[in-house]
Parts: sequence; structure tokens; C-alpha cells
Amino acid sequence: MQVDNKVETFSLEENIWRGLTITDSAARQILHLVESDPSMLGLRLNVKQSGCAGFNYVVEKVTQTDDSDLVYEHDGARLYVPLKAMPFIDGTELDYVQEGLNHVFKFNNPKAQHACGCGESFGL
Repeated sequence: MQVDNKVETFSLEENIWRGLTITDSAARQILHLVESDPSMLGLRLNVKQSGCAGFNYVVEKVTQTDDSDLVYEHDGARLYVPLKAMPFIDGTELDYVQEGLNHVFKFNNPKAQHACGCGESFGL
């Protein structure tokens, strides 16, 4: 009897990504931030393992691009996403909403199976 030990491999570069979308409201906020800081090119959306649900979103201003970044643009607003983050956030919509007295970026991630009560972290 022959045993097939074939292992499937996953390649970040060869995968076809659905991408990320930026709402009009999020685009306006990104452009506002860029206008306030001329050295800024846009925002980077990344994830890190943390939080009570498993992963946290990390939003940082971008002053220098990285070769591994994928760039999503809406009305001139740029969102940079490291290729390694795509398996966790592919298909996510970035929004900017008012919640009570605060204005925050909100992540509508179809891959998130659950989120913590505060909405800061998510699990797959």
C-alpha cells in the first residue's frame, strides 16, 4: 500500500485576494490626517496577535512604503496593508463612524468569527 504524503502549501504571493474597501467617511478621515501631516502618505492596517479574542487591528500612519505592502485607494486616500496580514483581513471594509462622543475607525471583517466586547480584537 502506497501512502501519499503530499502536503498542500499556501503562498501569500500566489493567492488571489478579494481586497479591502474604504468607505467615503474613512477616505475623508485618511485625507484629513494626510493634510495635517505632509510627511504622511496614508494609513497602514495590520494585525497582531493580542487581545482577548486573539488578534488586534493596528493602524499606523505611513511615511515610507514597504515592498510587501498592498495599496488600496479610494478618492485619493491610501490604505497600505502588509501582505502577511491579508489572510486575516481580506475582504474587510474600513469605515470611520461616530460612536457616542467618539469618532473611530471601524473594521467590518467577514473573516472574524467573534469579537471581544469592546470591539478591539477579533478571532478567526
